[in-house]
Amino acid sequence: MLARFALVFALFSFTTMINLPFGYLRGGVKKFSVRWFLYIHLPIPFIFLARVISGLDYRYIPIMVTAAVLGQLLGGRMEI
Repeated sequence: MLARFALVFALFSFTTMINLPFGYLRGGVKKFSVRWFLYIHLPIPFIFLARVISGLDYRYIPIMVTAAVLGQLLGGRMEI
């Protein structure tokens, strides 16, 4: 049980972190442009592979979507 929680937490963190730079890039382009859609959707295959390789089933997808949205929002607010 604790190992499952640690795995879910690690994937949540990974999903948030991988979306940070894409959220940052998305924040600088015109809304609904091709690049805007790419910056939102490019991390999805990596998140999917991480979830499948880790052995987590489809019930954890809402948690990963939440982490992805959080990463996009935080990345969009980053100022470097």
